[in-house]
This record gives sequence, C-alpha cells and structure tokens, in this order.
Amino acid sequence: MQKILVIAPSWVGDCMLMQPMLHRLQQRHPGVRIDVLAPPWTEKLLRQMPEVNDVIINPFPHGMFGLLARRRLGLQLRAAGYDQAIVLPNSWKSALVPAYAGIPVRTGFTGEMRYGLLNDARRLDKKRWPLMVERFAVLAEATKADIARPLASPALQVSEAQRATALSKFGLTLEKPVAIFCPGAEYGPAKRWPAHYYAELAQYLRTHGYAVWLIGSPKDKEVADKIVALGNEPCRNLCGVTDLSEAIALLSCADLVVSNDSGLMHIAAALDRPMLALFGSSSPQFTPPLSDKAQVLKLDISCSPCFKRECPLGHFNCMIQLTPKDVASHIRILPER
Repeated sequence: MQKILVIAPSWVGDCMLMQPMLHRLQQRHPGVRIDVLAPPWTEKLLRQMPEVNDVIINPFPHGMFGLLARRRLGLQLRAAGYDQAIVLPNSWKSALVPAYAGIPVRTGFTGEMRYGLLNDARRLDKKRWPLMVERFAVLAEATKADIARPLASPALQVSEAQRATALSKFGLTLEKPVAIFCPGAEYGPAKRWPAHYYAELAQYLRTHGYAVWLIGSPKDKEVADKIVALGNEPCRNLCGVTDLSEAIALLSCADLVVSNDSGLMHIAAALDRPMLALFGSSSPQFTPPLSDKAQVLKLDISCSPCFKRECPLGHFNCMIQLTPKDVASHIRILPER
C-alpha cells in the first residue's frame, strides 16, 4: 500500500484548494493512505475530507524556524514508512520534516532553493497553471506530466445529523431562507468589504424575509458586532462561537452566502451554496470560488489586484466603489418558507 505524507498550507482556503490534488492521488494510487501534516486550525476541515486518512498536527507557528524541533518530528515520522512526501508550502523550512523523516521521494516546487531537501523538485510554470488549485494538483502527477483534466472541484458533504446538531446547539431554525455573511478575511483588511456595507445589505435581505447569520473566527467578532449594531439586532453573530466543523455545518444550510475572498468562501463553494464572492485586493484569476453556484463580484479598476494586506494608496476603491446596491442587484429573492 502506497503511503503519502502531504505538508499542507497554513491557510484554511488553501487547504480546501488542496483537495483535488488528494483526489487525484487516490486515482493514481488505488488504496493509497494519505496523511496530512497541518496547522491545528485546519484539522477539523481536513478530517471532513474523505481523501484524508489522518491529520498530524504541525506544531510550528508561522515564521518559527525550530530546526531541532523539526528534526525531532521528522525522526518520529520515520516509523510510518511513507513512500512519498508532497510539500505544498514554498518555504525552505517546510521541506525539513520530510527530509528528516527519510521519505524516499520528496516532491514540491523549487521555492527557496530547496534542492537536496526535495529530490523531486519541480519548476512552477505560472502561465501554464495560473490557478492555485492547478499548482497543487500538478504535484500529484508524475514528474514532467501535466494535470489530468477535467480537474475535480473541492467538495464537502454534511450529513443531516451534523446539520441538525449544529442548528440545535445554537438555537437556529430554517423557518426562513438563510443568508450567511462571512465578513472576515484573515490575510488583511484590503480583502474585507466594509462593515457598514454588510449592514446595509443585511437590512435589505431581512426586509425580503431572510434570516441573516454572521460566521467567522474570533478575529471577525468585532466587525460582525458593528454589522449587528448598525440596525441589525435580529441577525445572529456567530463569529468566534462556532468551531470550524460547526461553521461548515451551518454554511451547508445557506440559501445565500455573501463572502470576502477567504477560507470560508472556499468552504461555501465546496458545499455548492449559492454565493456572491466579493474580491478587492486579490484576484479570482488565482483563487476563485470553484463552484457553478458562485458569482464573483469585482471592480476592474487599474490598481486591483494589488495583493496587499492594506490598500497601498489609502483609498480602498476596489471595495468602497462596490456598493450594497450593486451587490443586492445580483441577489435572487426567495419566498419565505
């Protein structure tokens, strides 16, 4: 039986975009066992992917080198007898654990001059594979092979029992159509639609019979509180209240998701929920929501995408000029249940 260790990215959205690569590994190696070394905040997402056998927690915070600790972890993993490691992050240090583990085939892009640490080092052709999901997927193929197309889309399944448990825990019902806002974006404020715009859109949706729920991490609670305070007291602010598996279950209930370019956007796409994905500083030509039910809303202004955490010009026009009225015009109003 083939055993493969995948070194996962740090971002939730990137982990979601990794799934088609895992699916392709299963196609190429029937019966393969795939374990994933990943940060703790991605664990519950990865455990909902049927392709993943086990999740090994990566204990190293972003930016931490920890050479001796990486060596210890690598030596511990030797006993697992992995045949191949696929290293998705491009950093030098991310390739250390597989090397210390003595995994015979270590695959990844050249990145930070990782020759030696990677013995199956690939050159990234950005024009040939413009999407992040494609760049991950090609690493599942043999050296010099192209992506097997059509490429599978990320897909998550939520059972009725999981959904019912989450609804019951938070005292939620599906008596009305549900609109879920994901107002956060871990990368930085340049990816976030303004809170007062979300508040205006929430008022519009509530007048048309929607229940509005706000979902995000504890870091998103402040912006969600602002949305509620701006005339939306009936909205449910669940930011920082749910864990990731509960957030996934609740997102699966949505009749509409409105989201910034974030990890939750990619999860909503994998759940195939109707969605408006709001892009500002980032690009849907690189990390689009991979679902036919997702519609990207983005202004084509000269300075976007800049891929910066904060607007370098100070005006934030890529989001400011995308008004609630513009977004509302793309919403199909549903009758109350």
